[in-house]
Parts: sequence; structure tokens; C-alpha cells
Amino acid sequence: MTGFILGIIVTASAVWLIMPSMMLSEQLSPYSVDETVERISTNAKAEGWVISGIQPLHKAVKKHGAGNLDPVVLLNLCQANHAYNILKEDANKVISVMMPCTISVYQKTDGRVYVGTMNAGLLGTMFGGTVAEVMGGTVATQQQKFISFLND
Repeated sequence: MTGFILGIIVTASAVWLIMPSMMLSEQLSPYSVDETVERISTNAKAEGWVISGIQPLHKAVKKHGAGNLDPVVLLNLCQANHAYNILKEDANKVISVMMPCTISVYQKTDGRVYVGTMNAGLLGTMFGGTVAEVMGGTVATQQQKFISFLND
């Protein structure tokens, strides 16, 4: 019995440590922040998504007195049919806290540019039902197309 309980504890600990790296992905971009943002925007529009906002987070941080950051730009992306299919069910309305989908483009202190994304497929799987169908299917596939230039 002690071995079983220890096994559960070790497994839970492993999941707890691994989960952040499974939920969030970071990829190096060969382009500047502006060029990377433009390429993602163009690819998203080609897949039928709307860019509902491009937010230079680093500028907002500075404006409100918290200091200078290297560029951090948030691309807020929306696809109305996907949003509708998820939000038409009352049980899924809480998912709206994660809408619109956001992709970040940022420069680290090493001077290199990175793209941060959430694992839409895993997120969908965690919620199940319609969310899994939408997020784990089309959204995950399209999200990869938005950033496919990073793998060239």
C-alpha cells in the first residue's frame, strides 16, 4: 500500500513539474519582432482569423511606471465560428477568460526574438466535449499554420 501511495505522489509531482512545459511553447524566430508579428498576422488572416488587437505590452508597462522591458507584443486572434461553437453552451462560457487566442512575440535579453503559444490541443483535451473538438482539432491545426514559418 505504501508503494502505491508513493507511486501516486511521484506521478502527481512529475505531472505538476512537466505541465507548464506542455501547456506553453516557445520557439525562436529568425525575424525581428515586427516582422514576426506581421508574418503571424498574415498567416492568421489567411486561415480566416481576425486580428482583434496587437498590444505592445512593454509600452504599457513603461507608460504605467514599471520600467523598461525588451519588446513584448501580444497578438489577440479571434475566429468567430470557433468562438461561437464553444460559447453557445452555457457550461463553456467560462472559457471566455482565455479568449481571444493570444500569441506573444518577444525579445529576450539575448537579443533574440521568440514566439510563445498555448497548446490549444492539450487545453481542449483538458476541458473535453465541444471545447476539445474545437480547440483540439481546427484551432490547434490553424495555430500551427500561423507560426509554420518558424520551422522553415
